[in-house]
Amino acid sequence: MILSAKQCSCQVEDKILLDQVDFEVEAGLRYAVIGPNGAGKSTLLKALCRLMTLSAGDCILSGKKMSAFSQRDLATWISYVSQTVFNTNGFTVHEFVLMGRYPHLSPFTSLRKTDRDKVDAALEMTGMQTFAQRRLDTLSGGERQKVMIAAAMVQEARIMLLDEPTAFLDPLQQDQVYALLETIRARTRVTLIEVTHDVNRAALSHDIILGLRQGRVVFCGTPEELMQPEVLYAIYGKHFTFARHPENNCQVVMPTGKSI
Repeated sequence: MILSAKQCSCQVEDKILLDQVDFEVEAGLRYAVIGPNGAGKSTLLKALCRLMTLSAGDCILSGKKMSAFSQRDLATWISYVSQTVFNTNGFTVHEFVLMGRYPHLSPFTSLRKTDRDKVDAALEMTGMQTFAQRRLDTLSGGERQKVMIAAAMVQEARIMLLDEPTAFLDPLQQDQVYALLETIRARTRVTLIEVTHDVNRAALSHDIILGLRQGRVVFCGTPEELMQPEVLYAIYGKHFTFARHPENNCQVVMPTGKSI
């Protein structure tokens, strides 16, 4: 196991966001984190890359407590693609992606040709090479998301955390992002941990699904194990209608066709 959470809790003032979370992550697989709004999904990712501090428990990364890693060393293991692009201050696409190389540089060294080559390769793989000199704030949502993924790629971390990477994207852009992530995983064997609200996408595109409810893990298993009425009810507190996918015969959930 490349990563495991041991009794991890996260509390802000009197609100418990994560409550004694336990799970293990196997290297090279694709994980989905699902659950209702407020279940702790985004908090979990932020805790895994130390954007939020655990109030109890710890994570074990490659056999070592994560609390023992410096932030720079942690960045060689874990990258993070957020839902939204933070203040870019007029950076171009190339400049923004180049910042992803920071774990591999020191304050006393200048950028090397290998650093620039890795940026060029990431922009080519994501289809963003023609946008290299465009300002990030002039791009569409789908284009910005690809730039964020390119920056995570050049970080060369073993684990990539993605917080709803297809939120606000149209169906074509969603397919493009998922195809890109699968290409990256196939080429680099990076471990992907992705928060999503799309239960069907979680089941069709991931190896293991983690279900959260009220900050607790209520399910961890395969897509086949997830797509059971009692399992989804335990996660979401509602009943689902099921059907078989016409292409691969996997069970998927269907809209009810009526208002609740």
